[in-house]
Amino acid sequence: MKLGVLTVPLSSMSVEDMLKYLSGLGVEAVEIGAGGYTNDAHSKPEELLADKSKLEAYKKLFPKYNMIISALSVHGNGVSPDRDFAKMSNEKFENACRLANELEIDTVITFSGCPGGCPEDKTPNWVTCPWPDDFLKILDYQWNDVLIPYWQKEAELAKKYGVKKIAFEMHPGFCVYNPETLLKLRNAVGDCIGANFDPSHLIWQGIDPAAAIREIGLAGAMFHFHAKDTKIDKYNTAVNGVLDTKHYGDELHRSWVFRSLGYGNDYAVWKEMVSMLQLVGYNHVMSIEHEDSYMTSKEGLEKAISFLRSVIISEPKPNGMFWA
Repeated sequence: MKLGVLTVPLSSMSVEDMLKYLSGLGVEAVEIGAGGYTNDAHSKPEELLADKSKLEAYKKLFPKYNMIISALSVHGNGVSPDRDFAKMSNEKFENACRLANELEIDTVITFSGCPGGCPEDKTPNWVTCPWPDDFLKILDYQWNDVLIPYWQKEAELAKKYGVKKIAFEMHPGFCVYNPETLLKLRNAVGDCIGANFDPSHLIWQGIDPAAAIREIGLAGAMFHFHAKDTKIDKYNTAVNGVLDTKHYGDELHRSWVFRSLGYGNDYAVWKEMVSMLQLVGYNHVMSIEHEDSYMTSKEGLEKAISFLRSVIISEPKPNGMFWA
């Protein structure tokens, strides 16, 4: 596995300065934001696609610093009932696929999206329980009338541009938020659907990350990995549970917050995740995503890089054992 970084927290730096900085820290791969919820400070797909000379100069920067691009990241909601936002999200995703083709990258990371509860809705409707029965009707509409047809169409477009892996971040608030919903969509659309596995969104749901890696890995759906941690506040959770709509900046009162690696869970938890990735045959990139409100981007990234370097398994799993 390679040590990587999602470069969004370094958006104030130019592409070359960012690559030089990360290369100096021993980073081997970068995940580049390509628009939507994720900023595009280090790619600007529309500009690069429109100007071949800019594109060629851009492509040369990465080998200059011995860096690969692990994926393009373009989060949005292409099935939003807000038609303008859905249109923008769709355009950003499709442009990311076009740019991935030019950069010879086969993985684009995104969200599944979340529709409204009916054709007349104006905002997304994320269902979290089966009763009253209205919620089951909403799920039927969302999945069968909107979500599956949309991703069947987009999967065909992605394939046209050489994107073999549409990697969904399983994120609450969207239809795909856990292994079960990811594999449900994969079964309906095809094996181009898989995971950008981010344990930070699973931990607070009560999901064991290593068990989830095993489930997804055995299904052949482990496409990319976000190295990001979550800290559960045992006192706030004991009182209010894990569903929490307070702002991320209200750290003292939230049930959980995102943390840099090692500040949410210890080495044992991360070593178990890395070991399970090795067992299921994942040998791509562990891409650090910094969203720790306690630290600056540089301090958080540098601490995460140091932590991950000590737990990552760099070599592929051996074919045999010399002792057995």
